[in-house]
Amino acid sequence: MVTSDSSPTEASAPVGAPLVVISGVQKHYGDFQALTDVDLTVHKGEVVVVIGPSGSGKSTLCRTINRLETITSGSITIDGKELPKEGKGLANLRADVGMVFQSFNLFAHLTILENVTLGPIKVRKMKKADAEREAQVLLDRVGVGHQASKLPAQLSGGQQQRVAIARALAMNPKVMLFDEPTSALDPEMINEVLDVMVGLAQDGMTMIVVTHEMGFARKAADRVVFMADGRILEDAQPEEFFTHPRSDRAKDFLSKLITH
Repeated sequence: MVTSDSSPTEASAPVGAPLVVISGVQKHYGDFQALTDVDLTVHKGEVVVVIGPSGSGKSTLCRTINRLETITSGSITIDGKELPKEGKGLANLRADVGMVFQSFNLFAHLTILENVTLGPIKVRKMKKADAEREAQVLLDRVGVGHQASKLPAQLSGGQQQRVAIARALAMNPKVMLFDEPTSALDPEMINEVLDVMVGLAQDGMTMIVVTHEMGFARKAADRVVFMADGRILEDAQPEEFFTHPRSDRAKDFLSKLITH
């Protein structure tokens, strides 16, 4: 049996080549250690869901992958390249790593279509007509194509989050990061966002998802990573994790979940 002081359990090896490799990562905020000896490899086409109690380091880990948070030590590589510290290299890397946050972070003064085309035009140097055509396809894909000319404030929270997903996809990222994408939504809007994410998973998008939605973890994840106190305690396939958690911390966490 693995206790909270032991190494995490290993999941069976997935198919694609390694895309995101996190090795020996530590993160300190002053005297507080937010991440301790984190090792995680995510393969191309894999969906990894990160769960754990509040304050376990899940969001911090997610934000280190595109360097919104700097790491104290260790290394993170994306498609074989280590994270640049700053400058153009970092901007290029962020273009390869789509990020969807708890809050939608859309530009309030731009239309939905303009929000989605901004990155491709400014960063990818795409022609406006091409960017608009691709953006419309993506907005249709996430179910808000008919809202393209509206401003974000005219959309529901669930619709705005789907636009945020389309905006991230518009950059044609190698990996998508989701940091609790449904936590700011009303309950009736959660499924419409999760349905889009399930569709992305089925289409083979590489995804790292921090979430409290255990149904999504069971349905869409290739692996579930359980964190507590800044460490990865378990790394297993969903059915194995939810039916046979090995660490005491995971058992305690799962026992407190409200089952529907």
